[in-house]
Amino acid sequence: MDIKLIKDSIIADNYEISLHAIERSLEREIWKEDIEHAIIHGEVIEEYHDDNPYPSCLIYGKDKEGKPIHVVCAFSPMIRIITLYRPDDDKWIDYKRRR
Repeated sequence: MDIKLIKDSIIADNYEISLHAIERSLEREIWKEDIEHAIIHGEVIEEYHDDNPYPSCLIYGKDKEGKPIHVVCAFSPMIRIITLYRPDDDKWIDYKRRR
């Protein structure tokens, strides 16, 4: 997956946030600026080429306070944020590899 394309889309404010991601953001108190910061300074840690209806990827990054965030982005006609969460230490090694 092309992380540069994702980052460029976020910087240009040319992306969508799904209703699901908005709901999770409010639940988890992860704000738009933190999502953008995590993606712009983050890295793709998993790719899901066979996701439907569009391929997607999991991005690991940190919010403005340095707290880890995982963001799932899809490659529809425009970048779409599908969901986001704080990774669980019990499930991730350095927040990048599944245990």
